[in-house]
Amino acid sequence: MSVTARTSDWPGVRPEVVAEVVAGLSARLQKRLDGAAAKLAERPVAREGDEWRVEVDEETVLVLHAPGGVVAAEAGVRCGCLLAPACVHRAAAVTLCPLAEAKAEPGPEPEQEPEPRSDTHGAPGEPNGRPAADPIAADPLTAVELAAVRHLHRAAAAVLAAGVSGAGAVSQAELLRAAHRARLAGLHRPAAAAVTVATRVRAARSGAPDHRLVDLVAGLRELLGLTTALATGTAPVAELRGTARQAYREEGGLRLYGLFAEPVLTATHAGAVSWAVDADGRLSTIAEVMPHDDAAAAAPQAVGAGNRTVRLGDAALSHREFSRAGLAVQGATRSGGGRLGAGASVRAVRATGAAWTAEPAARLWSEPASAQVARALAAQELPYESRPAGSDLLFLDVTLLGTAPGPGGAPQLLARCTASGAQGGPVIVLRPAHEHPDLPFRANLALLATAPGLRLRVIGRLERADRPELRLLAIGTPPAAPDPLALSADRAGRVNLGLERLQTADLAASATASATVGEPADGSAEEPVDGSTAPAPYGPPVHVLGRRVEQTVTTGRHALAPSEASAAADRGLLRAAGLATAAELLDGLRASAANQQRDVFGRIVTDDHEDFATAWLTAASYTEELATALCASAWSGEG
Repeated sequence: MSVTARTSDWPGVRPEVVAEVVAGLSARLQKRLDGAAAKLAERPVAREGDEWRVEVDEETVLVLHAPGGVVAAEAGVRCGCLLAPACVHRAAAVTLCPLAEAKAEPGPEPEQEPEPRSDTHGAPGEPNGRPAADPIAADPLTAVELAAVRHLHRAAAAVLAAGVSGAGAVSQAELLRAAHRARLAGLHRPAAAAVTVATRVRAARSGAPDHRLVDLVAGLRELLGLTTALATGTAPVAELRGTARQAYREEGGLRLYGLFAEPVLTATHAGAVSWAVDADGRLSTIAEVMPHDDAAAAAPQAVGAGNRTVRLGDAALSHREFSRAGLAVQGATRSGGGRLGAGASVRAVRATGAAWTAEPAARLWSEPASAQVARALAAQELPYESRPAGSDLLFLDVTLLGTAPGPGGAPQLLARCTASGAQGGPVIVLRPAHEHPDLPFRANLALLATAPGLRLRVIGRLERADRPELRLLAIGTPPAAPDPLALSADRAGRVNLGLERLQTADLAASATASATVGEPADGSAEEPVDGSTAPAPYGPPVHVLGRRVEQTVTTGRHALAPSEASAAADRGLLRAAGLATAAELLDGLRASAANQQRDVFGRIVTDDHEDFATAWLTAASYTEELATALCASAWSGEG
């Protein structure tokens, strides 16, 4: 059952609170929980200070005590009905509340690296056949950790088998209970992955606008991959455990040069983040992101955050200004992911910036596009908190080609990637970095589409696909361009496409004057946009396996029971394309989905879905690796 409720009406709730409250229900009430949550979502919510009040009916009032906007304890949910505290109303309320993120640690101050764990013993009676020098065996799981991992794996497999349509509040609460157990055991990375999956399942069931099926598939793949690797000992345990908080290192003095700024917009938060490069070419970020209470006002809040002052030392410049200026920082601290700390000991003053065509910024554009793509794809294999800042960003020089029909006939903006002014690079599809209509991205790309032949220096985020695609974030003028952008001096030759709107006058006059698609502004012989120029809309039929992987996540394991004719058609299409392994994996996934034991009355006997989860994880991992390989080959010109 779909539950639709405005998340801004309800306070946040800690994941373990959800698990505790739902676990207190009887089996009879657990079956009614989803229906009760749907009814409660229709009731008005009133806030008085730190308390949210809901009138369940004329005689019953539900109160959520949430200091700071988060219900942090089970006692913070009170109901006036006769069945409380083991009532369905309390459980329905925490089901509707958005899951609160982990409590933020005092990040601005430098933190010590976590000490190496000393519990190197395994579970009692468990043999250790690896050599002592094996890094995987040097720190095996304890009995408590192993039990927590197995619990988490079973809960994740149950959610997968049920699919979004069947993973109701009880299944989600069990996953959160397993996540809390894993966190208490020190398994922070798989615990965080489980909370992410629960959050995305909720978004999918409620029809949240920011729900993306591909993100939920990726979350389940990561969670099942982590628990499988931990349980089988096939990867370094210390890396899989993760850490409770992000460590900040002392960096001393830093000379930062602003690069660009972008808006941040999610279902619960809005703001802006600035990107900078230091003298060594390392990227850093400074963020200004706050919760929002009104989804309609969130996009303007994100755009307006670009005018807020950068919170670093005594610097008195906004994020927009910093994207074109610089900072001299003393006592700097920086996380492994590039986030700058803003502790009391940090001192920062405004300094001059650097053009994108001057060092140290210019070196970001000196790396070949294929090498940048390889770097971005490699970083995707790392835990999110371990990825270097900007690992998914590409710095390219391009020539706009104009628009051409894409898959489905929708127009798309194409550009030719160039290096040092040379022609012959891959043709890439330029997309808005965010699709929200109230952010300037889409309007700015529409205006750029009117300027075929315009040469640009761009910053974008790699979109992994079997053809080159880039989510455009900022633009400037490349070196020796015959028609530079006609920007005012205070804009330093660059535009933050998510925070600022381009005007027709900002583009080179000769570029906008050309009404013929593919006719460059400088008169060079760039080829027109036609079927030979646009990237091929179709590649290997990877979607045949990929859509079955996604369908499983949407509707559960029973989605993989098509007719034999349909299965044979899929098998034939994959084998004809040379994807024999994909065909075998799809057959194995279907066989595993159908392999459920039945009792003497023909009823399905409940199992732990272990074999099915393994088959799905294998197919999902294969699809992921193949997609990565196709993306790399497309950018290298081999696709």
